[in-house]
Amino acid sequence: MNPDILRERQKATFDVEKLTHILDGAPEKTRRRREIQSLVLSDPDFQHEDPNFMSRSDRYDLAVKKSAQMILKLREYGIADPEEILCYKSLYRGNRHEALGLHFVMFLPTLYSQCDPQQFQKWVPLAESFQVLGTYAQTEMGHGTHLRGLETTATYDPATQEFVLNSPTVSSIKWWPGALGKTSNYAIVLAQLYTQGNCHGLHAFIVPIRDMNTHEPLPGIVVGDIGPKFGFHEVDNGFLKLENVRIPRDNMLMKYSKVEPDGSYVKPPSAKLTYSTMVFIRSMIVGESARALAKSCTIAIRYSTVRRQSEIRPGEPEPQILDYQTQQYKLFPLLAMAYAFTFVGQYMTKTYHRITADINQGDFSELPELHALSAGLKAFTTWAASTGIEVCRMSCGGHGYSCSSALPEIYVTFTPTCTYEGENTVMMLQTARYLVKSYRQVQAGQQLSGSVSYLNDAQQQRVQPQPVSARPTVVNINDLTSLVEVYKLRAAKLVEMAAKSIQQELQRSKSQEDAWNSSAIDLVRASDAHCHYVVVKLFSAKLSEIGDTAIHSVLSTLALLYALQGIAQNSGDFLQASLLSVPQVLQVSVRIKELLSQLRPNAVALVDAFDYHDEMLKSVLGRYDGNVYENLFEWARRSPLNRTEVHESFHKYLKPLRSKL
Repeated sequence: MNPDILRERQKATFDVEKLTHILDGAPEKTRRRREIQSLVLSDPDFQHEDPNFMSRSDRYDLAVKKSAQMILKLREYGIADPEEILCYKSLYRGNRHEALGLHFVMFLPTLYSQCDPQQFQKWVPLAESFQVLGTYAQTEMGHGTHLRGLETTATYDPATQEFVLNSPTVSSIKWWPGALGKTSNYAIVLAQLYTQGNCHGLHAFIVPIRDMNTHEPLPGIVVGDIGPKFGFHEVDNGFLKLENVRIPRDNMLMKYSKVEPDGSYVKPPSAKLTYSTMVFIRSMIVGESARALAKSCTIAIRYSTVRRQSEIRPGEPEPQILDYQTQQYKLFPLLAMAYAFTFVGQYMTKTYHRITADINQGDFSELPELHALSAGLKAFTTWAASTGIEVCRMSCGGHGYSCSSALPEIYVTFTPTCTYEGENTVMMLQTARYLVKSYRQVQAGQQLSGSVSYLNDAQQQRVQPQPVSARPTVVNINDLTSLVEVYKLRAAKLVEMAAKSIQQELQRSKSQEDAWNSSAIDLVRASDAHCHYVVVKLFSAKLSEIGDTAIHSVLSTLALLYALQGIAQNSGDFLQASLLSVPQVLQVSVRIKELLSQLRPNAVALVDAFDYHDEMLKSVLGRYDGNVYENLFEWARRSPLNRTEVHESFHKYLKPLRSKL
């Protein structure tokens, strides 16, 4: 063990194990996660060559092999619980990718949620036995987040009781679905439904794309891989062109809407039910934001304790770079954010399951709330985490740029979340639509519930700043409850401003659509403030569940840092709304520095509590033992370029060059 990192762990003021239990949800969940982890780490099939030194084709081949092995292992170990399956899969692949990811996270969940009883009986056993290997084909070359603009058509033919699917334009070719290029033999295809001469919007269809025995593309199917990308080198993101592909009528998912044999259409109770899989994934992404940021903070903070550089006092030994206030200012707010997003992720999982249970009982009342919350928090957390991961990488200096740090892989794997399952700006505007509608309901005298209930009484509540000489001030920047209130009022104010902006544009004789577009910046700001309030509120609420005094103390410090950092970064909002005074904003900056010092002794312990095993991090810089340099040298020596002392290019190009000069 590196002595620097050992000393850091000895400084901790709380029990790391107990905090790990809180992050996992319960001691039993930690125990079970570690049991699954031990199954993975003791498995000789888990060991493999470092993908950083492999070609893309070899990486894809390895991903397919690992996915096949993983499925067999899940059966062997009897792991059937969905949460435990996800746990095993995430541990088995570490920072790598699998070939059948969308089969688990999109294809199967869509079957579970949108098949009628007869379809469920037919398709789910085929998918669970992996006879059917599925993907989810929604995005097209010309349209992604704007789902109503998708062009793929499914036209019902009552004479044969079949749907005829087509890609009528180049821009309608399905583009980007993972596992589509080479792996899947079926796809859930989202297409515009036409029957009896009418279009009924997007619906989901189960479409065979490859022969289940030969794996050859079926007639009318043009399918392949879209080529190298920024990341996800193991994944065969694909294209799909449909040319008069016929499927049976009951291949349309018909739990909520259906087409009768004669072609008549039965509409669903809510149009949003078609997008239930996307809502599920968005809810999951919030938790993934926490995990990606937690991994990055673990690597950067551990490395910052063993890396010594420059001087604080001339002539003295080089200090740990974590002793520099600037390094703490880069990393500790991100650590606080990782904890905040972890608790928000837990909340979103519970909320999704609760509302889904209600939907299954025929209660759709909270579906708009879930849609708006999952869209906004998906955007809010992924934007923040993506930026944070890059800050972690840069905080590791030059070594952070090396793939040995794992930070480049974490970044290129995570940053697409800002785009997929809904481009973030559009997601924020969808949340804004819900907020403006809610604001207008309050203006009309209605009472709201759920995450927007604060709009009920925001009109009456205003926290007014006091003169510098007045003591105490109404807003106590050291009191989290008071800060939650300030965040609430900021959100309410920005929602009000956005709604009034639309109204003003309408008064200028603009159409509703043009008024909306002319107010879009205000609308995104309102959604951002709403989501920020929800995160601060949930972090604060989590503290009330924690009985351990030492853990409560350190998490309170993190929560306060997260809230104050948000004020510092958005001080204009709080000043403009007269929620804080200029002296108070200056106090916030001073208080943040104090909190950095308070967190310094517990920094390593706080990332240790995330409990990422070295085999899961795959980071030389983030090793638990802190022995970075000797292992960095060993990692570099494994490069294929080092297999020979003299590379063949010397004899082919450089040596002949000499004779020509």
